[in-house]
Amino acid sequence: MLDVRNLNVAYGQSQVLHGVNFGVTPGEIVAVVGRNGMGKSTLMKSLIGVMPARSGQVLLDGTDVTGLPSHARVKRGLSYVPQGRQVFGTMTVHENIETGLVVTGKSDVPDEIFSLFPVLWEFRKRRGGNLSGGQQQQLAIARALASDPKILLLDEPTEGIQPSVIKEIAKLLKEIRQMRNLCIVVCEQVLSFILEIADRILVMENGRMVHGTTRDRVDETAIAQFLAV
Repeated sequence: MLDVRNLNVAYGQSQVLHGVNFGVTPGEIVAVVGRNGMGKSTLMKSLIGVMPARSGQVLLDGTDVTGLPSHARVKRGLSYVPQGRQVFGTMTVHENIETGLVVTGKSDVPDEIFSLFPVLWEFRKRRGGNLSGGQQQQLAIARALASDPKILLLDEPTEGIQPSVIKEIAKLLKEIRQMRNLCIVVCEQVLSFILEIADRILVMENGRMVHGTTRDRVDETAIAQFLAV
């Protein structure tokens, strides 16, 4: 469903991603892990089209989307939950989710979304800026799901969220995968969260994929070493 081939990305003369290769199959959850500054967020921004690739390819369901702008990638099935959530603070919860509907041509938020996120139904008339961090993260995910994606990209979804809510988000992502059979790619540093949700774990260091394993074969000590400061 997602195929990344020899992706190279740079900020000016400073190259950040060096020949990144990986693929994701339908219904698979893949976690990309690594310390801060290793290129994870740049990878996410490049996949969604915010950061242009210097070379390489991003294929979505066999179609090369490398040269497409972000909105065109969303229309083709990519959706992105950015680091820091970036909900619209002055808009209501319901209005925030509606912004995700634009590419679908629909005007009504599907009941399925509120069944996944009952707290958002309860607070649907509340402004996004008045929600807790965990509720804002749920709102950002709901907004992304409203675009009816094939692939959901999440950048540091546990950042600034208390442990009990992190467990709730892990449960939600598994429910979403089961309900829609979509691909989920998560960039993350919290190992317990990664081990809870991921089918496969890829380690990024200095802009390169340096290690990969499936959850049933994971060496927690080895992964933890890559995350240590």
